[in-house]
Amino acid sequence: MPSLTRTFSATLLAAAALAAATGAQAQSSSSTGMSSSSNYSFYAPGSRYFGLNVGQSDFSLPSGAGAFPSDNKDTSYNLYGGSYFNNNFGLELGYTDFGKANRGGGQTEAQGISLSLVGRLPLSNSFNLLGKLGTTYGHTRVSASPASGLASGSESNWGVSYGIGAEWAFTPALSAVLAWDEHDLKFVGTGKERVSTTSLGLRYRF
Repeated sequence: MPSLTRTFSATLLAAAALAAATGAQAQSSSSTGMSSSSNYSFYAPGSRYFGLNVGQSDFSLPSGAGAFPSDNKDTSYNLYGGSYFNNNFGLELGYTDFGKANRGGGQTEAQGISLSLVGRLPLSNSFNLLGKLGTTYGHTRVSASPASGLASGSESNWGVSYGIGAEWAFTPALSAVLAWDEHDLKFVGTGKERVSTTSLGLRYRF
């Protein structure tokens, strides 16, 4: 299932990039540049967006006993979409595949669906600071050697999530987004632990 999820995420990334490129071309054909007023109306009430970020996850988890190889980082994928109900605030729904961490002679993996209140602070006509606060329904699975002292099994639960980021709009429809997000996810044997992601991606507005 994880490999299928990653393939699905990669396919959506390609689709998002294609849609964004098509939208950007259409925008450029109808306008020769971005005016100040159009820049600030990117996230007018009712405006919508979707995006996909790719980056690195960081599992803040104990490694267990024994000399088993371990790491706490992997490639992460975040697919999301949202809508603004005023010029600065909106709601966003997203899915994140956090990847896998080698730990305790096995692997630990996680994925989650999040719902967040999002906000933006414009610093210029094309640059915004971003923030979010919400909740993530995470599903985690741990497989570990009994000699490691780590429990094996799956868990699913709700947890707090939040993040900050920056957005640079280089066309009226397309922007680059740099983001850092943190999620509290439940793991078997340890309870809730922090998993964070640092990512870079594209966002398309329509």
